[in-house]
Formats: sequence, structure tokens, C-alpha cells
Amino acid sequence: MKYNPNFDVDSVLDILRTVNEKYPEGTPEDEAIRIAAVALFYVREKQNLEDYREFFRAFYTPALDYIVVAQTFATTAEADTWLASGKAREGERVRIAGEGFRVIPERKGPGLRLLRSPLPEELMKKYPPESE
Repeated sequence: MKYNPNFDVDSVLDILRTVNEKYPEGTPEDEAIRIAAVALFYVREKQNLEDYREFFRAFYTPALDYIVVAQTFATTAEADTWLASGKAREGERVRIAGEGFRVIPERKGPGLRLLRSPLPEELMKKYPPESE
């Protein structure tokens, strides 16, 4: 699903209203559409629409597009130097010589280490989607 970051709430509410007219009052469909419309209205009234837009974007963005590589290194030695510098943050994704890693806490004691964690493009190469 392609995400429209600038969707118009009033247009969405109008469409929900139009769809809801097709169902008798009190049916499960009527209730579900009313709940969705009121939830969207609530988000707008509480001035949380931008937070909702970001949540919606993240919900529908494929992992391939969502994972951000914080740093790229040619060698493990370069990545180790970066880790030791204190600039790394837990959870960051990095690429070392074309392979993905995640920054995680050391098992024992303070500090961070790298855990091999393939990036989506690596997985796509290894396990290409089946064509229909």
C-alpha cells in the first residue's frame, strides 16, 4: 500500500460516512465504521494528527524501506573504532563490508557490541520473493 503522508482527514471521514450509509444502523459494519471515524476525529481533536501520520507511515512501510543504516564501514576494525568512540547507540543498524549488524549491549559489563543482523536487501538476495 502506498502511503499518502498528506491525507485529508475530512475526505477520509466523508468516505467513511458514504460507506457507512450502505449498512443498516446497529450492524457490526455500522459499528466498525463509526468507531474508525470517531477514532480519527479524536486524533485530530487532540492535535495528535502528526503522530498518527507517523504511526500510519511506519505501520505500512515495508522493512526494506524502514530500516535505516546509521553508519557504513569498509572493515570490522573501522566499526570497532566507532563503537569504542562512544558515538554508537543501542539499536542502530550498521553495514560492514556489505553485511548488516545491529548495535547491542555487551553481555557482561558496560559497552556495546555488534550482532550480525542481515539487512533487508541481504535477505531479499538470499530469499528472493516467489514470482506469481
